[in-house]
Amino acid sequence: MSSFSAFDERTMRRALELATLGRYTTHPNPCVGCVIVQGERIVGEGWHRKWGEPHAEPLALAAAGDAAKGATVYVTLEPHSYHGRTPPCTDALIRAGVKRVICGALDSNPQVSGAGVAQMRAAGIEVLTGLLEAESHALNRGFDKRMRTGMPRVSVKIAASLDGRTALSDGTSKWITGPASRADVHRMRAESSAIVTGIGTVLADDPQLTVRDASIDLAGRIPLRVVLDMKLRLTGSARLFQEAGDVIVFTRTGHAGEAAERMRRLQDKGAHVEEVDTVGGHLDLRAVLHKLGEKRCNDVLVEAGATLSGRLVEFGLVDRLIVYIAPKLLGPDAKTMVDLPALSQLDLAPRFKLVASEQFDDDMKLVYEPS
Repeated sequence: MSSFSAFDERTMRRALELATLGRYTTHPNPCVGCVIVQGERIVGEGWHRKWGEPHAEPLALAAAGDAAKGATVYVTLEPHSYHGRTPPCTDALIRAGVKRVICGALDSNPQVSGAGVAQMRAAGIEVLTGLLEAESHALNRGFDKRMRTGMPRVSVKIAASLDGRTALSDGTSKWITGPASRADVHRMRAESSAIVTGIGTVLADDPQLTVRDASIDLAGRIPLRVVLDMKLRLTGSARLFQEAGDVIVFTRTGHAGEAAERMRRLQDKGAHVEEVDTVGGHLDLRAVLHKLGEKRCNDVLVEAGATLSGRLVEFGLVDRLIVYIAPKLLGPDAKTMVDLPALSQLDLAPRFKLVASEQFDDDMKLVYEPS
């Protein structure tokens, strides 16, 4: 294992900081940051700003100019080595005459993984990998999962009371949490490729599922709005259709008659209708996620009721459970967080580990991952 200096670590942390600047805009690409140094002097910096635009490395090389020759390059993710929407970053680094490249992590894209390193080494560049590797991967967990499995990372968001209730018995839920928590949800929406809900939530709340925070610059990107609607009860009057951006409706295969006509009306309204098989009388959630992966979704944020949230938990499809707890008590008749099958043994309960927590005024945000 290569030994990295304190300067190496500080510089890679700067590259990671730069990479986060693209967290709202690079989808479906990963976030990447790059720093170029001569000795211990930074001569160029860059980060990937938007899909289809130059990557972090050529932007940093352009900033460095002639100072890139013989320099050391710190980049959070292995430079890509194939012709896509942009030329290979490996070619740019080789042409610039850099001496050394330090990568935070190898690219999980099978088109790249290891190939970029091999190409640079073949050109005589010293390449080291694994500096702050965990932090580098943490920037792009959704991208990594899609490359490995074909499915996006799934985050289920729940706003609940102290007694674990999400709405009154009549469905009233606005607003359980405070303004600061709701602003944080908009930031999570902005970081997501798609926002997913069920038809029950649409019929009850008529949500917009949009990013409504003027301080967030999405650079024209609008996360997909996705509705799971097995019986096609969604209508063109929903507020989803009054906002810019694509709406995808997942429904069961084989609609005929009036249901087929409802499908045509939704398509006329601009919805993209996707048909999937059913499992146990419900839409096949794994098939839904694979289709979202095919649409290059890295991260999906689920904002749904207890039925959909519960089924995702039941089938082990949740990567993060994000719970905002408000200091309120709603009582036993209020709606629960998730619907799960009855358990015969306590040790059969789905288990999660707490990985992060944050306070927003009087609310608490708790982030869990499956244990």
